[in-house]
Amino acid sequence: MMPFVNLTAQREAYREELETAERAVLDSGCYIGGPEVKALEAELADFCNSGSPDAGKKGFFDGKGGETRAITCASGTDALTIALIALGLKPGDEVIVPDFTFIAPAECVAFLGGIPRFADIDSETLLIDPESVRALIGPKTRGIIGVDLFGQVADFNELWEIAVANDLWLLEDAAQAFGAKYDIGVPPYSDIITSRACTLATISITSFYPSKPLGCYGDGGAMFTSDAQLAEKVRMLTNHGSKERYLHETVGLNSRLDALQAAILRVKLRHLEDELKVRRENARKYDEFFAEYSARASAGAGISGASAGAKIVPQYIEHGCTSTYAQYTVLADDRETFIKKLDKAGIPHCIHYPMPLHEQPCFRGLAQGSENRNAIMASQKAVSLPVCAFTDVDFIINKLRSVL
Repeated sequence: MMPFVNLTAQREAYREELETAERAVLDSGCYIGGPEVKALEAELADFCNSGSPDAGKKGFFDGKGGETRAITCASGTDALTIALIALGLKPGDEVIVPDFTFIAPAECVAFLGGIPRFADIDSETLLIDPESVRALIGPKTRGIIGVDLFGQVADFNELWEIAVANDLWLLEDAAQAFGAKYDIGVPPYSDIITSRACTLATISITSFYPSKPLGCYGDGGAMFTSDAQLAEKVRMLTNHGSKERYLHETVGLNSRLDALQAAILRVKLRHLEDELKVRRENARKYDEFFAEYSARASAGAGISGASAGAKIVPQYIEHGCTSTYAQYTVLADDRETFIKKLDKAGIPHCIHYPMPLHEQPCFRGLAQGSENRNAIMASQKAVSLPVCAFTDVDFIINKLRSVL
């Protein structure tokens, strides 16, 4: 069976660049921090600040302004944890998170003694629903985590209005969306600025897990903020609370990106925009195919073994958003039958995610969330298909035509 993410083909495409970069690090003897990590952080920040002439300048959101800074760390989960510590999360504080996503945002809140409150999602975009967020705000609420799910940026225009009105911080989980774009409405909302993921919140984070659109060869992550004081605090927290050797100003963690991963990421970053173009073209082909399929399903004609009306609907990409398509996710009315057909055709697939977070055993007792109907629906219907730049989507679509 073909791989869900074809990392082997990607390495072959960039082999000479990667091996040169890897060899330089190994020969240098500098494996933690050093010039490779410093250069990567500068390049990540430059990339994020390149969305528009004003990208990264969030003064219209949080009053801080300034260009976004990047601080690397050991994983996306560490990035969330460190960001929450830097934002001052205390035991008993409540943080609103989407009910339909990977566990990390809620897990990190709970790990630090906070209480995750699970907001429902929009039934089409699958992103956190601002109206559900509003309904959850209480006296213990301290912040909101917006997750850029499957590569599409959450509705930060609405989330910032909520955050400002209720004196909350806002954290962007862009683990799947590094490179995505989003149109920001600037007060008095007569102007639109196109900005990138990782520049949209008090602190933003991303992950460099190998299967991500920008991935290394192990775990890795980064945090982004335009607040100089927060950036300094975050950097200390990644290095045992220290700015200088053996002087520890706060209790921190050991969460540093190693130089070899930084070198790999610098090579891949140079190719990211080209890969994202291919991902979006692959998604366009899927969109076209599933629109045709849904039309046939609605008509009840030409569907072998499927009932009329058994729709397969892709995640809706909101106007003003440009997704990275970390994966191509659809909602299948009859997921079990659809997966059997994928298996028959030898098409790899994943279920992202099989249950809403409020149903996870580790969150038992947090009864709130049981009415999140869209999150429950998505967990019952969502299926993800391969979409990376090294996936032959034409081949997959031909296979789909043979079984659907």
